[in-house]
Amino acid sequence: MTRFTIGLAAILLTVTTLGAQTPLPTIDQILDKQIEGVGGRAALEKLQTIAAKGTITVDQAGLTGTIQLFQKPDKSLQIVELTGVGTTREGFDGTVGWLDQAQQGIVEKTGLELAEARRGAIMPRELKMKQLYPKMTVTGRGDAGGTPAYIVEATPVEGPPVKLYFDVASGRLVRQIATRSTPQGPIEVDTAFSDYRDVSGLKRPFAITQTTSQFTARLTFTEIKQNVPVDDAMFKKPGGQ
Repeated sequence: MTRFTIGLAAILLTVTTLGAQTPLPTIDQILDKQIEGVGGRAALEKLQTIAAKGTITVDQAGLTGTIQLFQKPDKSLQIVELTGVGTTREGFDGTVGWLDQAQQGIVEKTGLELAEARRGAIMPRELKMKQLYPKMTVTGRGDAGGTPAYIVEATPVEGPPVKLYFDVASGRLVRQIATRSTPQGPIEVDTAFSDYRDVSGLKRPFAITQTTSQFTARLTFTEIKQNVPVDDAMFKKPGGQ
């Protein structure tokens, strides 16, 4: 029995060692699997607009509200209405990035904030990852909320690197750790993407959780539509030409 136990231990040690030595996929393999995991290149190439709405909850502050997202290639708009706080609108029209808050008014973005707004408006994101991040390195394996994932360090032209976690099984993006520039200074945002569902042939996350050192915001989308009419005028800075 002792010899059997020792022999089994040796076999298991060999298996685990071999598993540890399994090479990581290349960045191209990870990106190709992501494309397939969300529905394929052909479906992504047909994507022209996104319109989504849902709810937002910030437990630490006792806040609830609604969120709307609109996007076209190189244009984006986010509208958040929080009960007791007011409405915040954040947009990018292809050139100008802006933030309109109930209490602070309208501010035009510059520097890294503008660069982040420009990157956030690029779509379809899955087909333009190397445009978003010219330098991408597969750094290892990790955990994303209990999901085994490959970790990629992605560096944009402007701004600090971002950590991207791609589900080993599905290839889809399940976590992102990034430092965002805000009027209050840089802040690290840990974002989890889950509850992927089919939307016109593409898989989209209906649940997004954003965690910072100050709060955790939970976004739950009730509706996501693609290739519906979206007016370019809505992306313009309020009061602008």
